[in-house]
Amino acid sequence: MNEQNSQDEFWMRHALALAQKAEQMNEIPVGAVIVSDDTIIGEGWNTPITDHDPSAHAEMKALRLAARQRENYRVIDATLYVTLEPCPMCAGALVHGRITRLVFGAFDEKTGAAGSVMQLCRHEALNHQIEVTGGVLAESCGAVISNFFKRRRAEKKQLKRGIS
Repeated sequence: MNEQNSQDEFWMRHALALAQKAEQMNEIPVGAVIVSDDTIIGEGWNTPITDHDPSAHAEMKALRLAARQRENYRVIDATLYVTLEPCPMCAGALVHGRITRLVFGAFDEKTGAAGSVMQLCRHEALNHQIEVTGGVLAESCGAVISNFFKRRRAEKKQLKRGIS
């Protein structure tokens, strides 16, 4: 394993720990961390239900913190690590925020905008393209989300049984 892969896995494990914070709040377990010069400059986890905010995705929260820390909406020379491939909203914000590199864990075949459904991060018509690495710790990242939805489905089934 080369140094870049090792570093990517290290930070993805941190993002996975942040995803657990979302799960503890019964939110979809996605975590994100933004790193520059081996230092965290922003991090977040999903809270759209808790915050009543459709934009409260892990990536958006991490990007907001990083921009505040930098005192600039452009978060250049930084890498965002996130456990799930970003949606179109988040991918667009990452382009506008000038993130240099995106590393994600699980692919999102339904809403992924970094290659699965569409490619916003490297679209040649946009004024900024992001270097993208997908599939880092994909099994672990995917399992966290899959297990969350399995548990939620089981809980709903249990509720239906209790009502009948």
